[in-house]
Amino acid sequence: MHTPAAPAPAPTAHELLGSALHDEVVAHFAAKPGAPAASVVTHQVRECLRYLYLVSRHPDRLGGLFLPVEQDIDEIWHYLILQTHEYRDLCEQRLPGGHFIHHRSISYDAYQADPGRETAAEEALRWIPLYTAAFGPFDEDALPHWTVVRFLHEELDLSLAQIAALDVGEQTPVPGAA
Repeated sequence: MHTPAAPAPAPTAHELLGSALHDEVVAHFAAKPGAPAASVVTHQVRECLRYLYLVSRHPDRLGGLFLPVEQDIDEIWHYLILQTHEYRDLCEQRLPGGHFIHHRSISYDAYQADPGRETAAEEALRWIPLYTAAFGPFDEDALPHWTVVRFLHEELDLSLAQIAALDVGEQTPVPGAA
């Protein structure tokens, strides 16, 4: 009987961007007035690349959904998009889907009004099992950057282990949610 091989681990931010561009992005955002420490910016870059990795790998399940990450991650994505050659190479050659990932800005209020609050919440929760399958459980360094995960942790008092174990299919309610 043949046992299927475990999936290869997802590439790191350094592997996806290359060290030069990775270090450039970190330096750019760490040098802004009032910026967090370079170590925090490094985690922001990591989470931005994880977001793009998931969108690339699961376009059928995540394409067109509202960005479930904080503004700092979106700003890093904007910066990467402006590096047009490197961004195209990232999307088409280094990310698993092999296709260009487009960006469209829309406010949370406008998004929530269109599909409705319940649909917006379900779509935000859809990211959790895909993230944990690719990268393992959310850690303390990822937590500040994923809006729904931070909400579940801080407002509903779920541990990171409980969040990682969530089955967010249509039939399964989120513990503590009303």
